[in-house]
Amino acid sequence: MKKDKSTTREEKLLEHLERQESLTTNQWKIFAAATVGDMLDFFDFYLIGFVLAFIVGGWHLTYGQSGAILLSSGIGAPIGSLFWGWMADKIGRRSVMILTVLNFTLATGLMALTPEHGWLFLSICRFFVGMGVTGLYTVDIAIVQEFVPAYKRGWITGLTTTLLPAGTLLGALAGAYLEPAIGWRGLFAVGLLPAGLTLMIRAWVPESPHWLIGKGRLDEARKSLAWALQVDPTSIQLPTSVAKVEKTAWLELFRYPRSLAVACLTGISQTGTVGLSLWMTTLFVLVLKISPVEASWLIIWVGAISILGRLFCSWISDAMGRRRAVVLSCLIAAVTMSLGGYLRDVYIGEVSVFYVMILLQSFFGSGNYAIVGPYMAEVWPSKLRASGMGLGYGFGNLGKFIGPAGLAVIAGSTNFVTPKATLAALVPAMNYFAVWYLVGAAAIWFIGIETKGRTIAEIDGTLTAAAEAGSSA
Repeated sequence: MKKDKSTTREEKLLEHLERQESLTTNQWKIFAAATVGDMLDFFDFYLIGFVLAFIVGGWHLTYGQSGAILLSSGIGAPIGSLFWGWMADKIGRRSVMILTVLNFTLATGLMALTPEHGWLFLSICRFFVGMGVTGLYTVDIAIVQEFVPAYKRGWITGLTTTLLPAGTLLGALAGAYLEPAIGWRGLFAVGLLPAGLTLMIRAWVPESPHWLIGKGRLDEARKSLAWALQVDPTSIQLPTSVAKVEKTAWLELFRYPRSLAVACLTGISQTGTVGLSLWMTTLFVLVLKISPVEASWLIIWVGAISILGRLFCSWISDAMGRRRAVVLSCLIAAVTMSLGGYLRDVYIGEVSVFYVMILLQSFFGSGNYAIVGPYMAEVWPSKLRASGMGLGYGFGNLGKFIGPAGLAVIAGSTNFVTPKATLAALVPAMNYFAVWYLVGAAAIWFIGIETKGRTIAEIDGTLTAAAEAGSSA
């Protein structure tokens, strides 16, 4: 395929990046900024679940009011990924990273001022928290990808997602140990702390060279790249000509139907993970016949195994390729999810097969998103990478509604937010969750493109040529 001028000049400027044998300290700083930032934004995101336990009784909240507080962030999430993804393509990755941190931390801190019985105030603030959290994840993935060579891109960007479950654990620890001392308003005030930390980390991160090249700012792109590679900017040769800078509109995403379909359908595979997490504590109490306190301790191990699963899946992303890695992780997640329902009463000695299946499912089910998250950004050209990632991730966040709503229908519950678990509904519910992993596996296998080892410029060229030809890549 003949390369267009924009692809050629991008490759000339970025060929130094692709020749790297190991990452520099500055590249690891960019990675750390994204990883810690994502962990802390999920701490803020899930903090409401622990705070709600302290106020629901005293405020005498109705089911509808509690549901509004919990669901408002889910409504804001897809809007945030779409809006901030578009902004990242428009004004730059680094600026949006800073703005999204301010978005979710200030909204969290503001909840410390909630008036008594102010459930509507909490709901509005939570809407903006949801916007900021998904916006940060969207742009973090894009900027990390644009600062690493192709042969490390899957592994490094997958690692960026590994500490997301740790954010939930931090929220649990805050609820258990800090709330008695500082109260629930104090917990929200603690939610302001990530702003200072992440903004300090953001001082390490320059603007993406890919974004700067797309805007025709080649000298700035060279300085950004030189900082990341820790070399003299003059050692990086600038192209002699600059291609015309194209203005892109959000609607241009629909010129890439294959990218659109695979990003959305792999993104929706999170439905199974979300659905199981809503049920997990109650299921452990019902199936294993243990107390809620004992169930909570078992969930800590589920969280730990989820982190290990993300580490493993980050590795196989580059070792096996994106398509095979997603199919493998999704199939195992689906099978273990289903078997967990059928084998709920089976024990091997003192060991519950049900619990073993949940651990395996969490390893691969949560780990799968260490591949899917970065992949949703990889399948778009550079000029639309953050917007496309935002669209796919926003669509995937519908799983936060589909999961509990489907569970409620299966369980015969009128509670569509946190439907109560019943043993009678266990098998059909687990099979329902499993199906969503199969959707993700089928989408990437039959529709997806392989991005392993391909430079961003090569992917851009393939996608752009297909769009110009009026067909999918």
